[in-house]
Amino acid sequence: MDAIAITPALLRDWPLPMPTPDGDKEVRGHLLIVGGSREMPGAILLAATAALRAGAGKLTVATAASVAQQVAVAMPEAKVIALEETAHGGYQSEAKDRLAPLAGKVSAVLAGPGMSDDAASCELMRNLLPMFANSHIIIDACAMNVVCNPGNFRFAQPVLITPHAGEMAHLTRQSKEAILADPQGAAIDAAQRWNAVVALKGALTMIATPDGRCWSHEGGNVGLAISGSGDTLAGMITGLAARGAPLEQACAWGIALHALAGEQLALRFGILGYLAREIPAEIPALLRNLAA
Repeated sequence: MDAIAITPALLRDWPLPMPTPDGDKEVRGHLLIVGGSREMPGAILLAATAALRAGAGKLTVATAASVAQQVAVAMPEAKVIALEETAHGGYQSEAKDRLAPLAGKVSAVLAGPGMSDDAASCELMRNLLPMFANSHIIIDACAMNVVCNPGNFRFAQPVLITPHAGEMAHLTRQSKEAILADPQGAAIDAAQRWNAVVALKGALTMIATPDGRCWSHEGGNVGLAISGSGDTLAGMITGLAARGAPLEQACAWGIALHALAGEQLALRFGILGYLAREIPAEIPALLRNLAA
């Protein structure tokens, strides 16, 4: 099946859910972002900012206890939950109990940005997946290692997973060269194997669903290949999912918005040198223009 190209025309014909004029923040969606560590507290700030710029209404952040207070000050829009840490900078097993009260109350969950300690992160994901089965779930960065469990891993319900080629090679135990040689095939195979919507990121990004549907996107510029850019993209997608967009739609829109933001920033700063933290501010105007 040929991939559907993600273009402004496609997006205009695939409009995002919009709140009613009198809708409150609950109508715009409540999202939970789980991530950050004492070495990478900024990742969760980038993701959270992007999620709110994408239009989500309510935000809860769960992050490492050692940085929770700083994150709360830097992100005054969020409720911040402190998670006790392991010796390797991950979250202790009790983290699931701290997050359990949110089950059934959040529209979307993003897990992974800035996480440390692969073993602890995988244990947490195995607990969170059934707990938040009724929420849109987006898995990024360290949390994606949950699919590396022995045996043929499959999600009980479709989630969105967002690897770049190097991460996909690690997750599937293939070479990066093999992934890059056939990104569409790699994305479709992983989507069907894991029962997930898979966004294989790169200069050419492929989105595949478990039923074999596929979208492609080319655009943006090399300036987007910068620290924190992936965290920003993951937050953007999660904000759109919190508003009620299906995972594949939130992903297609998020990838397009991310690329267009890079193009706008390149006009002002040049192709190299703009920062991931500057991407979210471009989103509201781009959303307005694409909806026109």
